[in-house]
Amino acid sequence: MKIKYTLLKSDCNTKARLGKIETNYGCFTTPMFMPVGTRATVKSLTVEQVKDCGSGIILANTYHLWLRPGEEIIEKAGGLHKFMNWNGPILTDSGGFQVFSLAKNKEKDICEEGVYFKSHIDGKKLFLTPEKSIQIQNKLDSDIAMSFDECPPASATHDYLKKSVERTLRWAKRGLKVHNNENQALFGIVQGGAYEDLRKYSAVETVKLNFDGYSIGGVANDGESKEDMYKAIEYSVPYLPSDKVRYLMGVGEPIDIIEGVIRGVDIFDCVLPTRIARHGQAFTRHGKINLHNAKYKEDFSPLELDCDCYCCQNYSKAYIRHLVNTDEMLGGTLLSIHNIRFLIKLTEDLREAIKNDNILEYREKFIREYNKTDK
Repeated sequence: MKIKYTLLKSDCNTKARLGKIETNYGCFTTPMFMPVGTRATVKSLTVEQVKDCGSGIILANTYHLWLRPGEEIIEKAGGLHKFMNWNGPILTDSGGFQVFSLAKNKEKDICEEGVYFKSHIDGKKLFLTPEKSIQIQNKLDSDIAMSFDECPPASATHDYLKKSVERTLRWAKRGLKVHNNENQALFGIVQGGAYEDLRKYSAVETVKLNFDGYSIGGVANDGESKEDMYKAIEYSVPYLPSDKVRYLMGVGEPIDIIEGVIRGVDIFDCVLPTRIARHGQAFTRHGKINLHNAKYKEDFSPLELDCDCYCCQNYSKAYIRHLVNTDEMLGGTLLSIHNIRFLIKLTEDLREAIKNDNILEYREKFIREYNKTDK
């Protein structure tokens, strides 16, 4: 089996939907947030800690694993699941986002065959093609692989994006031809910026290729407005099949997850929860808080009173502040546990809201409470 998506319920007032995804390594319900394990590890956490957060699936990065330790090593280990000791589903991204960010001269380094770029490790010149990306993911043996797409900047013009969408479609066809892992699903990616005509065209043509699921790409770029992000989703979802997974790439802000679910998205991923944890920040129902702040020096309450994560059940703000201010690694670990659990609990609450047909009320209440951040 590759992957099976079952639509369990649709919200009566929005495009939000409750679903179930089945893979060879287990099943999970959607909406769902995926923690990011870039280099085959969710930063500072063991797989047991990630599971305790309620994660149904995690993401790993093709580009980083290609460079170190190499797909051959992981294949010899028995695949990514055995290599990192994770017995749940894994999604690997194509490496495209990293490669395009490392390509210095966009006009020169991006060609029809693929992308030239320099390694972030040693500066060595490398070349990644749609075929190579898929071949690497075949050997990683993830449950879900991603098609290799062009990742245009948020500032790209309509003319540039039109050509980019066409190239992404050609690359998608090339990737499909070499994909040969019978146990691995392959997702296509819809691009087109915030232009309705391009999103529709990209979605319709990508669906014609009959991928196992579909991703909405190009929505987590620097400089992109929230309005453009939501437009990209709204312009893409109506043309995606209802019996397959919809994945919004690189989105992890709580309100953006809610807005994505309301617009019909099933799964999300982002490095945000562990990244802000390393800077001493935590998600709470009243917005992000910064544990470096002096007001937490004698605050012996948990990050959130009603949070069921390991961090909140055992440690206080004062202790976590002490850890982050003394550069103790445990501080980042505890905050990562809380932040990942916060986003997964958010998707659990969204699933309940869909069941009860009150997701719009849930959004209104969440936003009202969340916009109270540390100043």
